[in-house]
Amino acid sequence: MTVDNGLSRAELARFGPNLPEAAIRVQAEAVAADLQAQRDQWRKGFTRRRMLAGAGAVGVASLANQIATTRVAFGAPSTTTRTLVVVFLRGGMDGLSVIVPRGDRNYLNARRNIAVQPGALLAGDDRFGLHPGLAPLAPFWKSGKMAAVHAVASPDASRSHFQAQDCLERGAASTAVHTGFLDRVLEQLGPGTTFRAVAEGAALPRSLVGGQSKLVLQGIREFDLNAGGGMRDKTLTALKALYTGVGDHPLGSQAAETLKSISTARKIAQSEYQTTAQWPGGGFADQLKDVARLIKAKVGLRVAAVDIGGWDMHTNIGGPDGGDMRNRLNELAGALGAFATDLGPALDNTSIVTMSEFGRRVEANGNSGTDHGHGGVMLLLGGGMNGGKVHGRWPGLSAGSLDQGDLAGANDYRDVVSELLGARMGVKDAKKIFPGYVPKKLGIFRT
Repeated sequence: MTVDNGLSRAELARFGPNLPEAAIRVQAEAVAADLQAQRDQWRKGFTRRRMLAGAGAVGVASLANQIATTRVAFGAPSTTTRTLVVVFLRGGMDGLSVIVPRGDRNYLNARRNIAVQPGALLAGDDRFGLHPGLAPLAPFWKSGKMAAVHAVASPDASRSHFQAQDCLERGAASTAVHTGFLDRVLEQLGPGTTFRAVAEGAALPRSLVGGQSKLVLQGIREFDLNAGGGMRDKTLTALKALYTGVGDHPLGSQAAETLKSISTARKIAQSEYQTTAQWPGGGFADQLKDVARLIKAKVGLRVAAVDIGGWDMHTNIGGPDGGDMRNRLNELAGALGAFATDLGPALDNTSIVTMSEFGRRVEANGNSGTDHGHGGVMLLLGGGMNGGKVHGRWPGLSAGSLDQGDLAGANDYRDVVSELLGARMGVKDAKKIFPGYVPKKLGIFRT
């Protein structure tokens, strides 16, 4: 086998420690000798969304899909200080167990063995109370930094996890819309740093699919080059050499920004983290802690996506003192509370919103759980809100107001997201995010 620089695999291996990085170093030497030829190669092969992936550049693309352990993308300098964090609660969270209609007889009768009684509820408003599992978030509710929207749904009414998640994350009922709604948000926000969009986890969520650059992080410590055997610094030096003398190329400054971001991530990961928050353990908390570190490091993070599953509770929802719902809410609220505490003043420039593909049926099933439903709840945390209350139209739980036995979707999740984007992120044209939809204002945010 030969690669673009004409060396065989065996010859290339002598430059070690692995073939992709050996190719970088060999090509760097060639570039240093012939910058004009390199410019010609760039014009033919590079795109904005791929790192060192041009067939005419290094030959790396033919040897490996990526050099870094994360998806690394080029970026321009940051232009904003605000951050949107979207937490997807996968599985269909039972909103009626989380933001509870206080003393509602229809609710209490439908859920005799799993209802949260009024005396167990935490501070809410005059209609609703918070499940006691949300205790770490109660101070933010009381201070106006937290709110909720109930009876919220997407255009999809299939009650299928796959279809409902797909519709929610694309931001449109039509399958003709292929990109995710967060990718379109990034397009409207304009250019930013390499860290402008981050998905914490092992894969890119559907909401971020599209042409805009973003990173997939499995921990800030993993954002680095795969350069073993003490060769990391030599590889970085070679990478820098590839861009020497090409500042007039449109990718020149962006490539330099990407290389700098690798160094930035390493410094963040290796520095002692200063926080007064009591972070719980677990993967979800660790992911949010990564997001908090990036926000506090001021690296230009604009959109972050984090998932937490386990909300498909057909059995053993439990009550206020135990069961699957209490356990899951303890994890969710513990991590979100630590996140908000950790950010401190930076919370005012951060907006956290949770979403789930659907809610659950009003009536409990025979296994002390609930089955797939329709209307659910969205939680909001951060700055600029009319907090401490439940927003949106409440259809009620009487038999005549239900949707096939489910809480009706009286509020569209696109109303919530559109208002957040307009009030907090400067994205005024909601049609660019949600094609064909005209959002209604719910009064969640101060204008």
